[in-house]
Amino acid sequence: MLKLTETTQTSESPDDTLTLPFEARQKSRQPATTQGGIQVGVFLPRGQTLKHGAVLTNGQGFKVRVNAAPEPLSVVKCADPLLFARACYHLGNRHVALQILPGELRFLTDHVLDQMLVGLGLTVEHQTLPFEPEAGAYHSHGH
Repeated sequence: MLKLTETTQTSESPDDTLTLPFEARQKSRQPATTQGGIQVGVFLPRGQTLKHGAVLTNGQGFKVRVNAAPEPLSVVKCADPLLFARACYHLGNRHVALQILPGELRFLTDHVLDQMLVGLGLTVEHQTLPFEPEAGAYHSHGH
């Protein structure tokens, strides 16, 4: 098993790619299989969330690009700033991982939350897309 122990900033092409859903990108230690079929072990400092496009490496210089896997998401589009803010407030109050884009919210599909938003007057669509939620105001990389 190839161990990947750090992230790196590089413009070089990666040797392989690893596609992971959001839940797996939050884990600092896990086994995985790259797109090329290589068994890897991810061993990163605890508390680090991998973002789409991150590059993992090891002491030998092998580089693996992380891709966000498409996941079932609830997607809410809203042009009304007050209604948009209300939706963000209610989802945030429930500690929902939330991707905020201009006029659009995305979260992992949850039918109870969908109904809450419909009750606020919003329309919820379901799509399968990569999920890259906000890190949070108190997110940090080291302790």
